[in-house]
Amino acid sequence: MKLLKTSFITVILLLVSTTSMFAQDKDTDAVKAVLKQYNNAIEKLDVNGTEKLFTSDSKIYESGGNEGSYAHYLEHHLAPEMKEFKSFTFSDYKVDATVSGEYAFSTETYNYTIIVANDSKVIKRKGISTSILKKTNGEWKIIMSHNSSRK
Repeated sequence: MKLLKTSFITVILLLVSTTSMFAQDKDTDAVKAVLKQYNNAIEKLDVNGTEKLFTSDSKIYESGGNEGSYAHYLEHHLAPEMKEFKSFTFSDYKVDATVSGEYAFSTETYNYTIIVANDSKVIKRKGISTSILKKTNGEWKIIMSHNSSRK
């Protein structure tokens, strides 16, 4: 009887841990999908609708500067900048995401190439971004993002 009870408890623990790992993998994939949606918008030079990927009180930091909320960053920095580009492409993209409860932490590394519209100047950089996301109402949203780059 003791062996049966121990085996039953072991099976329950295995089921609980497997279910938890599956849920965490699903959340990790969802976090990566949010980051990918944002990157895809940048590559398309069309950031319309990207505000849905961020919380209203988000914080954006770029190359040592505080850009304010995503809404402010979008209006005063990103959208006008996108109009100046002929193309923007990511390469060698890698992402690592860790989920802990209702928060997720990510690091993205990549290279990017920008071609400026007015003179076809090519700008190549190596970049890194770190983000914190929060799961709210079943959706992952970026609450803080910091990115920087170098030649």
